[in-house]
Amino acid sequence: MPEELDDVLGVFAQQIESRFQMPLQQLRHAVTAASQASPEATTTIRWYGLLEEAQGALSAAEDHLLAALDRAPAGELEDPVMALADRVNTLVAVRDGRAMVVRHLLDDNAPGNRTPGPWRGAARTGPAIATTPVPRPAVVPAVPVRGGVR
Repeated sequence: MPEELDDVLGVFAQQIESRFQMPLQQLRHAVTAASQASPEATTTIRWYGLLEEAQGALSAAEDHLLAALDRAPAGELEDPVMALADRVNTLVAVRDGRAMVVRHLLDDNAPGNRTPGPWRGAARTGPAIATTPVPRPAVVPAVPVRGGVR
């Protein structure tokens, strides 16, 4: 199973490299050197790093849980083992949530990801639907008011 997850991280890494047209490590160095140069790259690299961190914590927690299960008597799971299982479940949720954020950041069609860029097609220069201006009413001459204002 860890091999499958490394493949998922690898797929995200390939998508990031494709998006920003540079190897992941080089992009990390560029973002570190000039984080304001590309806010999209900075955000994507930050969340990818958080995803890697969550995956590392999850792998360690799974290893601890497996070791605890090997030591536990058959059929009996005590509180410390259950606490480890709960930690693994929590870390799975954290990892999956971070993966969803990275997936969202890499999805050109996701809400909020409609900024023009070389990978997203040409920027719009006019309205998406042809429109005509609303005709203005003819100018009506001012009518004098008798009696003044009260």
